[in-house]
Amino acid sequence: MTHLPAAVNSVTVTESHPALALPVRSRHALVVLGIIGVIVLSFLAGGVVVYLIAGLGGDAFSLGGVMALVPLTIVFLGARWIDRWEPEPRLAILFAFLWGAAAAVVVALAVGAGIDSFVTARGGLGSSYDFFGAVIQAPIVEEGAKGLGLLVIFFVARRFFDGPVDGIVYAAWVAGGFAFTENILYFGGQLLNTGGVDNGVFELFLIRGLMSPFAHVMFTACTGVALGFAARRSTAIGAIGYWLLGLIPALLLHALWNGALFVVGDFYQYYALVQFPLFAIAVFLVIRLRRQESRLTHDRLTEYAIAGWFNQNEVNALATPAGRRQSISWAKQRGMGKLMTMYIHDATNLAFARQRIITGRNGIGAEADEAALLDAILASRAALWAAAAANAPTS
Repeated sequence: MTHLPAAVNSVTVTESHPALALPVRSRHALVVLGIIGVIVLSFLAGGVVVYLIAGLGGDAFSLGGVMALVPLTIVFLGARWIDRWEPEPRLAILFAFLWGAAAAVVVALAVGAGIDSFVTARGGLGSSYDFFGAVIQAPIVEEGAKGLGLLVIFFVARRFFDGPVDGIVYAAWVAGGFAFTENILYFGGQLLNTGGVDNGVFELFLIRGLMSPFAHVMFTACTGVALGFAARRSTAIGAIGYWLLGLIPALLLHALWNGALFVVGDFYQYYALVQFPLFAIAVFLVIRLRRQESRLTHDRLTEYAIAGWFNQNEVNALATPAGRRQSISWAKQRGMGKLMTMYIHDATNLAFARQRIITGRNGIGAEADEAALLDAILASRAALWAAAAANAPTS
């Protein structure tokens, strides 16, 4: 019989671990809340679509939507790359996207309309109001609306909000959704004004669609990172202070981006000298934070290895990028790719559940999660052994 490689060798557990005796809390209430939230936001998104079609017309809306899919796809791929190590629940991701694409947009439009009416009733402010709207009003309203969505996710799904990387992922989806709707408005509006695709439309698509798809993501990620640190160090109420602190750099970066259009003569030179380096710094920080997640996973699973749940080779296979690639490749060659992926996923979630326990966040179901995940890991290991035996060559 062909045995599993040393990197995924199993440890036989002959007695039940005491943690398995803990009562497992149901997540049904959280799932129901998430589904209700997604349904409400979907209706709101439908209203936004009607608003856009009414303002742009069907043709400009459709073509603008197709153009807006390009930067959204770039953000989607980037968010998936960031989220590969410890993926967030799909329901929470969907909620984040819809919040950005619908709720945050509605808030921004409503507040903007209210301020416009107030200013118009007093004679208007001319060009000075354009500067105020772009550099002060828009950053405050838009980052506040997007950040509010992150705060909702933090409070409702706090057991899935483990650190700065999670904050960046949720921020990417909220900001990506917001930028998607905003891009439809910009692209569609330009198409409507010019009567078709011209150099102006192409340049707008180049700047918003290809050069700066992560602009909103960078702004809102500041708030997400702050809430990520709050998830590790603060109470739920104390997280509001972190949230407000994270909004400050989000507002400043947003204001810097919008304000540059008023003072910079050569936008492309400004982009190369300021915005691209800022983006490069952001990528560097994301890579560092992802490596911290890997080290955290390795440290926590090593504790379980000391207790007898894993052997050290298994920890290296589950908690290092190279080990994961090797293990998944080995499993796929034997038709066990999904089993191995599930095993790695459960082990990673176990490490983060352990992190919540040792940082005093038992109140959000960490011990119950630990018990359920230990049970799932035993089942995954047994399934891997069974599948390996079934796929073993016969003599």
